[in-house]
Amino acid sequence: MLANIARRACSSALLAGQRVSCVAGCFAVPPPVRHYARGTKMRKTGPVSQLSDLPPTAIKMDYAAVPLAQTTDDVVKRLLSLELASHSEKLRLKKEQLIAKVQRDENDHSSVEVQVAVLTTRIRNLQEHLLKHHKDKANKRRMLMAIDQRKKLLKNLRLVRYDAFEKVCEQLGITYTFPPEYYRRATRRWLAKKAFCIKVFKEVQKQKAEQRLKMKQSLSEAAETKAVETN
Repeated sequence: MLANIARRACSSALLAGQRVSCVAGCFAVPPPVRHYARGTKMRKTGPVSQLSDLPPTAIKMDYAAVPLAQTTDDVVKRLLSLELASHSEKLRLKKEQLIAKVQRDENDHSSVEVQVAVLTTRIRNLQEHLLKHHKDKANKRRMLMAIDQRKKLLKNLRLVRYDAFEKVCEQLGITYTFPPEYYRRATRRWLAKKAFCIKVFKEVQKQKAEQRLKMKQSLSEAAETKAVETN
């Protein structure tokens, strides 16, 4: 009876187009295949590039002072504009813009403020590069070295000229963070070593005090004997 029911179920499933396995009088009908829509990966949006505020119609830095570049036709203007400029040319123009914000006068090209502006341009350029090429360890090391150098310059500028320090941080958009305080985890070995050093220091001070006392006594005795001999 059960075998007949199983055969009928298998035959009906085969007629319906389903794959059926009949082993020892048992059958199993797999669930229907459902094709779900695949989710699209969201693209990560990184920080805005420092070169995004440069107008594409601006003339390159090498041709900005040429008067004919302003009166030429549109095709030549486009060839000389930042739209077709290389990344290094745009970066050079951005560096000059940051220098113009913080330099003391027009002839200032080596002050601390100018050095901070140059390092800021380099650091931001390397940060954008490392977002795309996160395995570039050489440029990461260069970026960290530039950050340390800029931090050192800002620290000295803050101690010498605080008003210039505030101006540089405001114009360049730098957030100055103070270095962390010295912290050392107190281990048992370090505590034992410190206690031993304190004990040795106290013993040495005690011996020096005894030597000074003996020296004073000997000097006083010598002075007394000398006074007796003179009398």
